[in-house]
Amino acid sequence: MFKLVQELAEFERAPEAVVNTEQMLREDGFGKHSIYKVFIAEEVATGDVIGMALYYTAYSTWKGKIIYLDDLVVTERFRKFGIGKKLLNEVLKEAELKGVNQIRWQVLDWNEPAIKMYEKVGVTFDPGWIDCKMSKEQIINYVSSLHPTF
Repeated sequence: MFKLVQELAEFERAPEAVVNTEQMLREDGFGKHSIYKVFIAEEVATGDVIGMALYYTAYSTWKGKIIYLDDLVVTERFRKFGIGKKLLNEVLKEAELKGVNQIRWQVLDWNEPAIKMYEKVGVTFDPGWIDCKMSKEQIINYVSSLHPTF
């Protein structure tokens, strides 16, 4: 799985942005207090992981229970065989089973193959929202700048 994360970071032109480790990925997904679920695609002949759809349950004040699909990735040489769609289908089945009211994820605006696949599935693209994020360093800097108000 971690190799797929690294491959995705390369594909998205941001390999330096990965701060996760294989150990963190293992603990956070399969440890005592796992916080995500994942569907895996394996190559039959070798058992190698060739794709994954990593997601977690979240909550929206407007929608209630939702699923957030963090990453859907298939290793490059296995793309265009429908593996990504099969992984997405499994996440969508899980969403229906869990009774969630919405599933959310992001796709880079230049990732045409992914966008085309999502369009075929009937996804709504929402241009009205801007993604917001803060790095660990930004969080630490901000929190350290806070002054107690009491």
